Amino acid sequence: MMRKSLRAMTLVELMVAISIMLIAMEGFTLLFMKSWNSNKFILEEGVASANASHTVNKIIKDLRGVKQADNGDFPIESADDFDLKVYVDIDHDEITERVHYFLDLGTDQLKVGITKPTGSAPVTYPASDDTVKVLAEYITNTNSDPVFLYYNKNYPGDTVNNPIATPADVSAIRLIKVHIMVNIDPVNAPNNVNIESFVDLRNLKYL
Repeated sequence: MMRKSLRAMTLVELMVAISIMLIAMEGFTLLFMKSWNSNKFILEEGVASANASHTVNKIIKDLRGVKQADNGDFPIESADDFDLKVYVDIDHDEITERVHYFLDLGTDQLKVGITKPTGSAPVTYPASDDTVKVLAEYITNTNSDPVFLYYNKNYPGDTVNNPIATPADVSAIRLIKVHIMVNIDPVNAPNNVNIESFVDLRNLKYL
């Protein structure tokens, strides 16, 4: 009966085997890291987009309630491409606040400033915002893509495609479009997520 001879691996063969194993491990690691970064980006972009969508819905809901200020001022104080000041009881306390929505171009954040009236008979609104908070981040709107667009009482005809020139005549505004573009990494992922909605200013309908 013949015995099989067992041949030990030579040093060269061992080195080749180790090299192959290391290459395979490196490839697996790179694949894992790429997959991880891709999934991480998708998750972060999804969270930012969901927050932006929630923000637009909240702004639309608030704008439906624009009303005359407690000192008698018109419901809209000023209206521009990236800056909108209106009067609304935003916290439902029966006091009409001045609500200031604006895009901070230095931080790419959409913010809101809220100011309560002071004094009495008549009340006054301080020039600066009392409190400011961030509503949404990674906003990539440019001069050709305003956050706010304004329309007059003749919509929904052709004027819906022709917004009022800004800074807008506030007495003419009856419809507002809120449009924000979100991208957490516009250099590496240039496709923006677009979120937009219209709001009919019901308290101005018959003015």
